[in-house]
Amino acid sequence: MLDPTSTAAIAAVLGAVGSGLANEAGKAAWENAGGLVRRIVGREVRAPGGRVELDGIAQQVHDAVRHDPDLARAWTAFARSAPRPGRGGRVPVLGASTRFFTDRDGERRALTREASRKADGRPRIAVLHGPQGIGTSALAVHWGCAEARRFPDGQLYADLRGTGTASGTAPSTVLRLLLQQLGIPAAEVPPGRDDRQALLRACTADRRMLIVLDHARSAAQILPVLTSAPGVFVVVAARHPLPGLDAVGIPVGPLADKDARRLLTEVAGAGNVPLDRAALPAVLARCAGSPFALRAAAARLTAQHWRQEGHPGADAARTAVADGMRALAPGAARAVRLLAQRDWPAIGVPLAAAILGLDEAAAERILAELAGSHLIESALSSAGGQDGTYWIRPLIREYAATEALREDGLAEAEQAVRGAVHWCVAFAEPASRAALSQGWRLGDTDRPGPDGVRYADAGEALTALREELGNLLQAVRAAEELGDADAVFRLNQALWPVQLKMGCHDELLPALRAGVRATEARDPDSREAARMHTLLGLNLTELGQWPEAESAFTAAARAEQAAGHSRGRATAIESLGLLRLREWRFQEAYDCFEAADRALDTVAADAEESRDLPRARALLERHRGRALRGLGRWVQAEARLESALAFFRETGEAYNTARTLTDLAETFEASGRPVDALPLVDEAIAALAGEQAHYPLVHLRALRERCVDGRPEA
Repeated sequence: MLDPTSTAAIAAVLGAVGSGLANEAGKAAWENAGGLVRRIVGREVRAPGGRVELDGIAQQVHDAVRHDPDLARAWTAFARSAPRPGRGGRVPVLGASTRFFTDRDGERRALTREASRKADGRPRIAVLHGPQGIGTSALAVHWGCAEARRFPDGQLYADLRGTGTASGTAPSTVLRLLLQQLGIPAAEVPPGRDDRQALLRACTADRRMLIVLDHARSAAQILPVLTSAPGVFVVVAARHPLPGLDAVGIPVGPLADKDARRLLTEVAGAGNVPLDRAALPAVLARCAGSPFALRAAAARLTAQHWRQEGHPGADAARTAVADGMRALAPGAARAVRLLAQRDWPAIGVPLAAAILGLDEAAAERILAELAGSHLIESALSSAGGQDGTYWIRPLIREYAATEALREDGLAEAEQAVRGAVHWCVAFAEPASRAALSQGWRLGDTDRPGPDGVRYADAGEALTALREELGNLLQAVRAAEELGDADAVFRLNQALWPVQLKMGCHDELLPALRAGVRATEARDPDSREAARMHTLLGLNLTELGQWPEAESAFTAAARAEQAAGHSRGRATAIESLGLLRLREWRFQEAYDCFEAADRALDTVAADAEESRDLPRARALLERHRGRALRGLGRWVQAEARLESALAFFRETGEAYNTARTLTDLAETFEASGRPVDALPLVDEAIAALAGEQAHYPLVHLRALRERCVDGRPEA
């Protein structure tokens, strides 16, 4: 067994704790590690910013504990209970393949050859590439389903198209999606891309798995996923070969005439569509071997239609979209054109009604008609099932959005997008208040939601925000392009509970940057611009981008001061202090919390935020106690934490009561008083009983175990 005080073991513990910062238990463990390292080494040691610095700290700790048995015991106790990332025990499977699949024998043999290639240290990877509608995605999934026995440890799938961004889903987000499919809870996914990549490789190292990456746009999305693990095979579906990716390229072209005829007749027969044999040659010529075009044509197989329109198209998929649009009633065709103005990932009835300016009953009828015409498709929920929402294929969206400018005009197309943005704001703000009722917000956000929606509890509201997140992020982009800085800000502010309680930091980062751009362009010294800098800084802190986070908090404090907003300035300074805790700069953190408290002294008694001041000061007391604990100033830390605890107990805030109890118990344990810590730990566990706080409870149970082990013998 590896000596827990060896340099390698110490580095492994610090690395594991550092990669677990995505949840409260991980953050607390990291902060405690910094305080313990400071106590062991005998001076301030800043948190490592990379592997070299981490190894250097591990060496310093090793050198110190080697000559001090008490410090060695303290480190060993911490190392034994420190959180470590799991490996995920889930065996994921692909969704169902398409029922009607024809030919592609050559492409399937090429996939099998690469999957069967003798392991030699090179990643096994194949890229299926071809124009839109040619069936690369269907081929990848169909082959994976047919070869399921080859991958007994699971099949992962990620759609990389993103929500309309030019580069598609970010590589860090791709890694998170795959880790969650493996069974790693969202709160245990490391915040940093490198740590996510290392965890994915660890999770797949000894497994036989297939990874399907659909709608890829660049090699950058794929490279972090690749591994030399002998049992892992990656299949990529893309429009074009991906430069910079060392992979087997498999071009996917049109179906041969006999296979196209077979697919067309099978799909038409399944839909009970009468087949006009005389029209078949014109249909086949017009579809030009495109599976998408053939499936779309199957619903419109009438002799009159095809005898009038039966000429080959230069782009069969685009021609199929044009045919489908012409076959619609005018109102339905207009609906497609307006829905296609943005890449909404999940179009539900309320959003469609807002875009089209209709009541929900009419919007529901139109969505059903469009789904029957194959111009919209069922979207998948976060759980992988259908949830009654739809999305529009890129090739349909591109065609329909262009047609809207000609048929409807720029003003109507823009109004449709504004309607969607306004609906997103109206949905998000009440859900945000329900998800996080405490704290302060800028502006008058106490507005009713759509149709007076009410949530049973905070968890239900938070889930609603998470499920609508793709649309809300798309709305931020749309609002920025429309020049609607107010909507950009309000959406970002409404998404704060998602950032605070669910992470999703990589997904939210582009929206937060858009918020900074929009509010700065309108007025860089406004309270809104300052608030956006603070929200961005908090996000960057969680992502480990600490220098940029510091710049954001500094900009926020400057803007708040220019705006004369003392409460906001206090928050910016407090946030900088929290960053300093993360960096193990405990004295500077304490100084920030002191400065934030002084800033609160200047909040006017009649200001809108004044009612929040007692709670704000209690939080600062707790933070100061944490900083003092990191400095080893136990008595002062205890006094600060006791003060905060009295407030949260009196106000009945179970979650903050439990967090403060935990801080106080850790202070007692670190100062050699495990017996005094135990009742506080038990009280904290009881306080969290109804809070669904899994990770704080994990942390508390580990702390309790350390306290029990540290009690003196009777």
